[in-house]
Amino acid sequence: MAHPILSFLLIATGGALGAIVRHWLSILIGRHLGEGFPLGTLAVNVSGAAALGLLAGWLASPGTDGADTLIWLAAATGVLGSYTTVSSFSLQTLVMAQGGRTGHAFAYVALSALACIAAAGAGMAAFA
Repeated sequence: MAHPILSFLLIATGGALGAIVRHWLSILIGRHLGEGFPLGTLAVNVSGAAALGLLAGWLASPGTDGADTLIWLAAATGVLGSYTTVSSFSLQTLVMAQGGRTGHAFAYVALSALACIAAAGAGMAAFA
């Protein structure tokens, strides 16, 4: 088990990095593909799910003993915890539904759930 101060530093550093990358990617996608549908948030959540699946698959593979707790704290809890945007996803879905775009809201929920589950599975399968 990692020292509590080291754990907090790994999570905080990873969280700062994940938040910066999430912001950058969301803006980049929004500028290039438009803001009518939250494609930036969708891309962040799907890529985050894939990255988490890859990380989990890698850490479950032979030869990673010892560093797995520190890597998980920094990468999964820190980077990916702040990178993925379930709160943004929830708010964007609610705004679409309240704005009369119920079909878009349901499509976004279904697409997000299916794509994120598939991405996480694909990530884990890479190390199976």
